[in-house]
Amino acid sequence: MSLVLRSGCLISQSSTSSITTTRASPQKSDPIFVRFPKNFHQGSHLFPKVCFSMEHRKEVYGVGESDAVIIVDHGSRREKSNLMLNEFVMMFKDKTGYPIVEPAHMELAEPSIKDAFGSCVQQGANRVIISPFFLFPGRHWQEDIPSLAHDAAKEHPGVSYIVTAPLGLHESLVDVVNDRIKHCLRHAAGCEDECSVCAGTGRCRLIGSQDLKT
Repeated sequence: MSLVLRSGCLISQSSTSSITTTRASPQKSDPIFVRFPKNFHQGSHLFPKVCFSMEHRKEVYGVGESDAVIIVDHGSRREKSNLMLNEFVMMFKDKTGYPIVEPAHMELAEPSIKDAFGSCVQQGANRVIISPFFLFPGRHWQEDIPSLAHDAAKEHPGVSYIVTAPLGLHESLVDVVNDRIKHCLRHAAGCEDECSVCAGTGRCRLIGSQDLKT
């Protein structure tokens, strides 16, 4: 089997009897040809199309030094809700190590997508990744955010951008929701302090039938 590596992806070509790698041209590093034994595909370690990274190849799919990330939520008239996005952005930046990460609100609060886009460009970004902090795709993701991003980008020629998918049905969200449920139940039982979301609200408590009569 012969596989051709294009843009980090292996694509099946033909069969041979040894494993070798060759380059199509001494002046070019792409494509790279990888040859495997005839029975190599019978194992569970190879699929018809396999994407992988190699140390000597530049990662083209990740966030680079000249990229910026904007995390955008809906925006709220409640200041504390807007400040929570700032806290999340700080957490995200610290954990990922991405050099430029900015918060933005779609409406009702500042900074706007336009403001955040400009801030990213001022910090040296030439590609802006706009990540909607929304659970599911709806009108805001399909229409509003792309429209606002388009208007923002028009003021910065030469800077590309992409609006990524919302959170959606990601497996990691199962753990997040389950952790939140367990923490709130422990708090209601008096075993945990309030979390930062509920702090000072008194809302995280069990409501019985006696409460419904008042």
